[in-house]
Parts: sequence; C-alpha cells; structure tokens
Amino acid sequence: MAGPKTIRAFGINCTLKGGDAESSTDLLLSQFLNRLGRDGVETASIRAVDHDIKPGITADEGPGDAWPAIRRQVLDAQILVIGTPIWLGQPSSVCKRVLERLNAFLTETDEAGRLRSYGRAVALVVVGNEDGAHHVAAEVYQGLADVGFTIPPNAVVYWVGEAMGKTNYKDLPAMPDKIGTTIDLAARNVLHLARLLAENQYPPDGQPAKFRED
Repeated sequence: MAGPKTIRAFGINCTLKGGDAESSTDLLLSQFLNRLGRDGVETASIRAVDHDIKPGITADEGPGDAWPAIRRQVLDAQILVIGTPIWLGQPSSVCKRVLERLNAFLTETDEAGRLRSYGRAVALVVVGNEDGAHHVAAEVYQGLADVGFTIPPNAVVYWVGEAMGKTNYKDLPAMPDKIGTTIDLAARNVLHLARLLAENQYPPDGQPAKFRED
C-alpha cells in the first residue's frame, strides 16, 4: 500500500525588506513553516521583494519576469502561506503585487476544467504595530479565494504591537504563548485540509461532487 502523499508548503514573504535584513514577517513566517515541518511537511519560502516580479495579471509578463519560477513553486505545493506586514492598515504593496500575479489563475484550467489553483490550502501570517490585522486577513483571503485557493478555519496568525509603539515582533525576547498556540491551531487546520484535498480533489467542471463512503 502506498504511503501518505508528501505535503509541501511554500511561503511567500511580502516584507518590504530585502536580503538578510531582520524582518518580523520573516520571523513569524519561519516559525509557522517550522511548525508544519514538525509534522513532516516539506517547506520552502522566498522574500518576494528579492525577485523581479513584474507588474501585471498574467502568468508571464515577459523577459526578466521572476514570477513564472515562483508560480511553479506555488503549483508544486499543496499549502501556500502568505506573510505580510501591515502598512497604513493594509497588506504591503509587495503582497498586493503577489495577489495581482495570482490573478492569472482565473484564466487557467486543468484537463478537468478546474482552476489550476484548486486543491491547495492557504494560511496567512500578519505583523504590525497598529490595528489592521483583521482587515488585512479579510482582504488577502478574499483575493486568494477568488483565484481558487481553499481557506481552512482559524488559519491566520497575527501579532500587532502597541499603537504608535516602537517594539516589533522580532524584538520580543520570546514567542508569546498565544502566538504559539495559534500557530499550532492554524498549522493543524491547514495541513488537515491540504491532506483532504490531496486525496479528494474538487469535481471536474460540469460534474456533481462525489463523496467517498466509509
């Protein structure tokens, strides 16, 4: 009997900071991916700002566009994790660029007529020093649902510091207990959903859903 399918998670860090610069978004995203790794998930991530992602809404915007290679990593994974800081109460501009490029999935289907993004679960991590985490989650998740990704319950992990404060998530001496329990919950839920989708894909276009009987 074949063993369980390997689940892969791909994280896209939408921090505005490039290279090895310290990033609260990077820290929280890494903690989330590490938690998935403890359950046997293969993980990888990038900082989107380090790649020349051209503006546009197609799968390939021409010479020099880094998005096609990133898109392949999205499609090779069963879990997509987006990490974004909050700026002016909004997802970062880099996050919005990523969402715009994911828009291409609306015009791409597989051999069964499903969007290419179907069967993939998503999770979200958000950091900031002001209010806005719920708004950011709603905005990003709406976009991801629109282009075919599946959202599990309680799959957003966020930390928001004191308003007008100077302490960032990366400055904390240790992970807060609440963040740890929220990461556990979100990781369990997104992995559970990814495994279910890997075994039972959405029905082909024009056909009714079929459910397995125990």
